[in-house]
Amino acid sequence: MTPASHYVRCAGREIHYTEWGAGQARTVIAWHGLARTGRDMDELAGHLSAQGYRVICPDTLGRGLSQWSPQPQQEYKLAFYARLAADLFDQLGIASAHWVGTSMGGAIGTVCAAGLLQPQLKTRIRSLVLNDNAPQLADAAIARIRAYAGNPPAFETVCELEAFFRQAYKPFGWLSDAQWRRLTETSTRRLPDGRVTPHYDPAMVQQFVHHPDDYLLWEHYDQIDTPMLLLRGAESDLVLPETVEHMCTRGPGRAGRLQVIEVPGCGHAPALNVPEQLDAVLDFIRRSD
Repeated sequence: MTPASHYVRCAGREIHYTEWGAGQARTVIAWHGLARTGRDMDELAGHLSAQGYRVICPDTLGRGLSQWSPQPQQEYKLAFYARLAADLFDQLGIASAHWVGTSMGGAIGTVCAAGLLQPQLKTRIRSLVLNDNAPQLADAAIARIRAYAGNPPAFETVCELEAFFRQAYKPFGWLSDAQWRRLTETSTRRLPDGRVTPHYDPAMVQQFVHHPDDYLLWEHYDQIDTPMLLLRGAESDLVLPETVEHMCTRGPGRAGRLQVIEVPGCGHAPALNVPEQLDAVLDFIRRSD
């Protein structure tokens, strides 16, 4: 099954998304991480669509083929991303959906499922998968991500950029050569001088400058009523074990709705591209239908 490429206006901005399994009754939103694109979700989307799900994989504002924000200080933040998501649900006629979010995509899902900022989404998100994301993130890891994301390198050739991605995203775990090549080709834009660089707006890192507590989400986490699966990279420096323990004592954890799976051989964040990870997500979603 191959995806279809679409564009839609959400909150006044053009958002690109790929759609797998069009016309199927049950929907999954698969949302990527901070400096990534929706094409990271290809393996997951293919796996879920083969099992009867319609899968929507957006490019966040300022990433991939979506519009860059003309107001970065006001729009590169979780509250605006949640507004984009609410409009996306409405524009695509999605009554309810499961949500799978990697890193930032998990944070957006947390804000949406909580309903504090977009109340209309609280009952429309049927389940939530956090792929190496939590209501509190390690400061050192945020500093590391902010450093590389805010100053994206440029290279003379695509092969050089691929070598950079292979090193920067080594914590993703195992990827085949073909998957590394696709990750590179779907994450590349060419600069006016002919060099190539990662396909996102460097200004999106202003989120950490102007909204330093944007990813401190315990208030939202405590409001979530839906089943939740946390996939934690066993070597993650972003989601610390003590944070997972805390998650188990409040919100969905206290209510018995939180499942935690440690993913061996991965840091931040598992690539969702191998059978063990794909089946874990599918099994969880099926139980939440």
